[in-house]
Amino acid sequence: GKVSSFTSVYMSHTKTSTSKVTSRYIPQGPDRILDAPDIIDDYYLNLIDWNPRNVLAVALNKNVYLWDASSGKIEQLLTLEGTDYVCSVSWIQEGNVLAVGTSVGVTQLWDCNVLKRTRSMGGHSSRVGSLSWNSYILTSGCRSGQIIHHDVRQRDSVCGLKWSPDGRYLASGGNDNMLYIWPQVPGSSHSTSQPLHTFSQHQAAVKPLAWSPYQSHMLASGGGTADRCIRFWNCNTGVCTSTIDTKSQVCALQWSTTYKEIISGHGYANNELIIWKYPSMTRVTELMGHTARVLHLAMSPDGSTVLSAGADETLRLWKCFASDRLRRKRMKPQKKTFLHL
Repeated sequence: GKVSSFTSVYMSHTKTSTSKVTSRYIPQGPDRILDAPDIIDDYYLNLIDWNPRNVLAVALNKNVYLWDASSGKIEQLLTLEGTDYVCSVSWIQEGNVLAVGTSVGVTQLWDCNVLKRTRSMGGHSSRVGSLSWNSYILTSGCRSGQIIHHDVRQRDSVCGLKWSPDGRYLASGGNDNMLYIWPQVPGSSHSTSQPLHTFSQHQAAVKPLAWSPYQSHMLASGGGTADRCIRFWNCNTGVCTSTIDTKSQVCALQWSTTYKEIISGHGYANNELIIWKYPSMTRVTELMGHTARVLHLAMSPDGSTVLSAGADETLRLWKCFASDRLRRKRMKPQKKTFLHL
């Protein structure tokens, strides 16, 4: 039967693919595959986050697990009671506190050094599907359209939320197909109650949001099934600088910190990851393997590895941004249990 906890990992050593000619070697298979039983297949949730201490937080229904990618150690952080389930997780920048959004509208703070809950914050009337930190200010978005700091920001479900790296802008995407850019209040760590920019170009829900690590005012956003586009925004000028039709639902976006590239996770029909050269948006390669849509992406602290979480209940680690271009490892998939690493 299906294991009900985050307990096993598959070490995958894959052969080089010669189907594409690229400027560097990119393994065409995942470096590892981790079981993620009971991961919720819901476009509007944000269920993984990787902190600077190299610890991955994974939400599987009502449970949250912590995986230390350096040591392989895994710990169960929490189990929610009753029918409540986890809708979002987000690490503070220092990596010691995890925010957890729940289906009953509560946001919890956990001290992961001692595995203790330190605070529980209400205020939302529906599930908290998105979280983002700016310094010590936690911004949360829920299904009813609220973004707390206690201001109603959007009329429809907030499904994407990201502060810019320099803390100047907060981007929020909604189920009403709208994208808003909120400026930071000068001298504070929160945003104003009026948007600086309002973008309506997307034709479906705007969930994936990713700020460029190279230009802190550049934002990438992705649209749902009726849109399928990745759009790039200069938030200093309020201009959409480019648009690419990916031909499938855009579920997740993640910038590379080692290359001028961005990776996207997709739904039907190919359930693939695509690496794009930026700003030309030419395809570098496609990474296949998930048998259902790619719900979430997270980047390792060293920028070499992307973790993808799929509706097929697997987590896959892809060493697609390793800085050593001459590396040519040819290895075969090998199953290994998590408890015997």
